[in-house]
Amino acid sequence: MKIQNQLMQVVCWFLAALLVLLMAPAHAERIKDVASVASMRSNQLIGYGLVVGLQGTGDGADVSFTAQSMKQMLTQLGVSIEGPLSDFESGAGGGKLDIKNVAAVMVTAELPGMAKPGQRIDVNVSAIGKASNLRGGSLLLTPMRGVDGEVYALAQGALTATGIDTNAAGSSVQIGVPTSGRIPSGASVEREVKNPFEQSQVVVMNLREADFTTNSAVVKAINDKYGAGVARALDAMSLAVNTPKDVSQRVAFMSDIENIEVKPGDPPARVVINARTGTVVISRNVKVDAAAVSHGTITVNVSATNEISQPNALAAGQTAANQNATIGVDEPNKPMFLFRPGVDLREIVDAVNQVGAPPSALIAILEALKSAGSLRADLVII
Repeated sequence: MKIQNQLMQVVCWFLAALLVLLMAPAHAERIKDVASVASMRSNQLIGYGLVVGLQGTGDGADVSFTAQSMKQMLTQLGVSIEGPLSDFESGAGGGKLDIKNVAAVMVTAELPGMAKPGQRIDVNVSAIGKASNLRGGSLLLTPMRGVDGEVYALAQGALTATGIDTNAAGSSVQIGVPTSGRIPSGASVEREVKNPFEQSQVVVMNLREADFTTNSAVVKAINDKYGAGVARALDAMSLAVNTPKDVSQRVAFMSDIENIEVKPGDPPARVVINARTGTVVISRNVKVDAAAVSHGTITVNVSATNEISQPNALAAGQTAANQNATIGVDEPNKPMFLFRPGVDLREIVDAVNQVGAPPSALIAILEALKSAGSLRADLVII
């Protein structure tokens, strides 16, 4: 009971703090915080490579493509590998290479928009074979390709793996994921992605979240400062801005636009529930139609008492065991609370706190309200 009361106090403090934040007046935001230039979109890169220098935690002889890749790489470097591939994998014959120190990996990276050759980007490395740990390994030179198959970056360097996997005396301890790692600034950009920013007549901007109200507010703010017709909305997500033809003037013009303050539209009413942790986040615009809610649980306690029946010394009989059961039913008195049509977040929180509902009960109440059609909000369960 003490733990439950402490949990209820934490929930009440959290909901109260959330209520204060959500009821605060909306403030203006910069356009760069709600929208971005379409031509600045990032691109995904992928590559296949080898990690060497492992302490016996690599793929081993069971993974044939690791041995094939290593043999092909050594051949390209002018190293002659004699004998069949099976001997090369096992370390016998002319190969004599311990493949347990090598792991085949997939390398991924995100190429930022307008990235130029010579810039450095971070890469992620993940094992695809039987390697158990990439800690201490180094990635060999790996081409990073885009969706068009062209090489846009080259990755190489020492891995930073935070995961730990330890086995001793039949016991194992694993912290994090030791089969994946990162190389900060591990790839060098070699090719520039074609960008229409310099040649296009207009600059298209995309909102971070589609919203007609926000898009209209952004267009109005730009036109109020630079004149009618400078910006026009294309749909709920995009808007087009007429900019100077000179590139330097266009850059300065877009810099001014990004710093214009605008009041975005209110987000949609939404209730987000994390069923694993019991976290519930209710947005400011959540409304509830007329509904009556009653929440309570029935607890049944069954206790058994074992007794021994001993016959009289002069009477004929046998000693027997008897079991007596006592059943008790405990139904807490949870009052029903009523939601009037159009109540806001404050009344929802007050009503739920009034009946002393724990987080799990709050989730059940919100799901029931949604099923009944009384909760005017999107219910998102993660």
